[in-house]
Amino acid sequence: MPRKPYPSDVTDDEWAFVAPYLSLMKEDAPQREHDLREVFNGLRWIVRAGAQWRMMPHNLPPWYTVYQQSQRWIAAGVFEDMVHDLRALVRLAKGKKEQPTAAILDGRTVQSTPESGARAGYDGYKRKKGSKIHLAVDTLGLLLAAHVTPANQQERAQVQELAEAVQEATHNSVEIAYVDQGYTGEQPQNEAKQAGIDRRLARDFERLPETFRSLHFLAFAILMLQTFVKTIAHVL
Repeated sequence: MPRKPYPSDVTDDEWAFVAPYLSLMKEDAPQREHDLREVFNGLRWIVRAGAQWRMMPHNLPPWYTVYQQSQRWIAAGVFEDMVHDLRALVRLAKGKKEQPTAAILDGRTVQSTPESGARAGYDGYKRKKGSKIHLAVDTLGLLLAAHVTPANQQERAQVQELAEAVQEATHNSVEIAYVDQGYTGEQPQNEAKQAGIDRRLARDFERLPETFRSLHFLAFAILMLQTFVKTIAHVL
């Protein structure tokens, strides 16, 4: 019997956009017994609910099926591809250039669980043990790059990797990055310059590390896809 929809379910318009990115399964793959759209709905439910995999509702595909297929999508980088394409489309729809010239760098610490394992570290400033996700976004708040470290790793030590990832994602279009006090110092400034990015100090910007990182890309893709679909519907 058809199940009742969850608020996290992908809409028809959204599915028309994301399906080509996700259709990576071979015809003889075990997951063919489950509808690919329902597998993606299961992953969206996990991201939206912030729940453990084993807490997947029983009227969605089994958690281990969703997890295994998610790892295939992550390994293929489909969420990154989706975000980069959506970012360009959203920017164009809002009258911006396809690629940004400015970025904002920041980091946040997420509380650890037993699944965090060796990735967990203690953030003395936040007084929290866990992982730290280092993000770069454009001035519209659209994701450019992400990097995961233990929480005790300082933001300034991640500038080189973030700056290089930003330039790769934008084809070297970013000229300036806005940062807070966590990014001060001569070395991070030089590392940013090596990637062709100047820095400006700003204030008050509001179990597998790769899974943790990639689910951030998916969360941004969900938000950006909703924005894009609404913008296009308004134009039409």
